[in-house]
Amino acid sequence: MKTSSNHGFGTRAIHAGQQPDPTTGAICTPIYQTSTFVQSSPGVIKGEYDYSRAANPTRDALQDNLASLEGGKYGLCFSSGVAATGVVLHLLSSGDKVLLCDDVYGGTNRLFHRVFAQLGIETVLVDMTDPDRVTEAMDERTKLVWVETPTNPTLKVIDIERVSEAAHMGGAIVAVDNTFASPYLQNPLALGADIVCHSTTKYIGGHSDAIGGALIVNDDEIHQRLKFVQLSEGAVPGIMECFLFLRSTKTLHVRMDRHCENAMKVAEYLSGHAAIEKVVYPGLKSHPQHDIARKQMRGFGGMVTIYLKGGLEASRKMLERVAIFGLAESLGGVESLIEHPAIMTHASVPAEQRAKLGISDGLVRLSVGIEDADDLIADLKQSLA
Repeated sequence: MKTSSNHGFGTRAIHAGQQPDPTTGAICTPIYQTSTFVQSSPGVIKGEYDYSRAANPTRDALQDNLASLEGGKYGLCFSSGVAATGVVLHLLSSGDKVLLCDDVYGGTNRLFHRVFAQLGIETVLVDMTDPDRVTEAMDERTKLVWVETPTNPTLKVIDIERVSEAAHMGGAIVAVDNTFASPYLQNPLALGADIVCHSTTKYIGGHSDAIGGALIVNDDEIHQRLKFVQLSEGAVPGIMECFLFLRSTKTLHVRMDRHCENAMKVAEYLSGHAAIEKVVYPGLKSHPQHDIARKQMRGFGGMVTIYLKGGLEASRKMLERVAIFGLAESLGGVESLIEHPAIMTHASVPAEQRAKLGISDGLVRLSVGIEDADDLIADLKQSLA
């Protein structure tokens, strides 16, 4: 089946980039588990296939599928989300400046500040919940504005359209990490962004069994530059991982609906719990950017952040007592996970920056899965008793 932008998300999730195998009629894209491809004559290849680092039919199907889901023209897949992020940073040169959303995944923060800083790329942290601060921070050296929304782990919501306008007026390109929302809930390209980044490990994969990353773009030149780095650095996903991600995108819309439904129920329950100081969830009217979330998202996601009364002692007690929630890093899987960012996912973020952002010892991050909501709430209730 050939799909187009006129088809609904669910139809594109199942069919985009994929056709029945022409040889056997197999409904699933085959796993082309090969490192190289035979040439009929030196330099004469079938399509673009000569070596799987450069291109592979299974990976191509995944890239086309993700591009369709994000409303983009091109997709590029990588071995992890941070590998994808690094490829974007290779668009820059020594002396260039990046404006980085102040609250991002700890691995993103580390990559910008401790890896690419060594190459002469300056990173400036900006609270992008106020787009005017982006304008104020721009100068002639600013070449990239990196947005994460909702942010990790404090769940700030950033107005992609307004930040993109501010960045473009200053001559910078805009990249949006859309991992928390997934393509089902939010499409940054339609809101003015130039590049969309995903850790496909999370909601796109959805089953906690594969690691990967992706970039989606519309611009021909940006695509060619990113594809050149993909080929040259070679941080591409394995073909089995590509097959698993293709399997998973087929149910993305169904899973995300349940993630959103469960997260709202969990957030509402915890909002009334005596042990909780504050609940942060974009779907709650108490969220500072609730109206922006309603404007640019089709749902509020599966991530909930809570602040416990009692700090580290209370957090540790809760995290050691959960039974259904798994105490583990990562997120976005069908199973519910829970973690302590200050000790786990964001330990590499300097303590003073964590304090400024509110990543305290009492902050706990929940990735609400698709189990029965009543069971999840009962588990949280007993862990907080």
